[in-house]
Order: sequence, then C-alpha cells, then structure tokens
Amino acid sequence: MAVTVSLVALFGLVLFFLLRSNSLGYGSAFVAVMFGFYLASTGASGPVTELTAAVVDALGKI
Repeated sequence: MAVTVSLVALFGLVLFFLLRSNSLGYGSAFVAVMFGFYLASTGASGPVTELTAAVVDALGKI
C-alpha cells in the first residue's frame, strides 16, 4: 500500500512537470490518466501490480 501511494505521488509529479514544461498537452495528460483508470479495472491490473512490486523489491536490494 505504501509503495502504491508513493508511485501515485511520483507519477503525479512527473505528469505535473511534463504539463508545466509543455512537453505534454492537457489532452494527452487526460488520455493517460483515463487509460490508467481503465487499465486498473481490467485483468491486466494484477500483472502490472506484480511487476511493479517486483521492480520495487529489486531496487530495494541494490
């Protein structure tokens, strides 16, 4: 749970800075956020969560 909240904050900050630097438009940001919400409601959410947990675990061991 703590990792998920941290990743949401990290991705939120990255999105914020991409919007501020005009590297990403507001329409593209909206599509990216909506894709994330729809992806979370599919069967792909389990493997994505497991992959994220494995990457975070591997980074913790470095």
